[in-house]
Amino acid sequence: MRTTQPLSITLPHDMMEMVKAKVSSGEYATESEVIRDGLRTIMARDAALEKWLRSEVVKSYDECEADESLGILAEDMVARVRSNYRKRMTQANG
Repeated sequence: MRTTQPLSITLPHDMMEMVKAKVSSGEYATESEVIRDGLRTIMARDAALEKWLRSEVVKSYDECEADESLGILAEDMVARVRSNYRKRMTQANG
């Protein structure tokens, strides 16, 4: 049983040159290997992001839900951002 499937893709010239350079340098044996490695990198990044979201973001959200004193109201945050922006603009135009 075949575990691969052919796929035709179109790349911008700079990306295609990068793929060809990776093969020419001997870093990869084929263009397909370059693309597969890129996809594995994306999969690893997605898995790391998912792990971070589940372990850190959900944990922080749950902590803030349990103790409202840990959070900042959106209106207060917007006011802080605007205030800091105005200060920076005033200093820049000084």
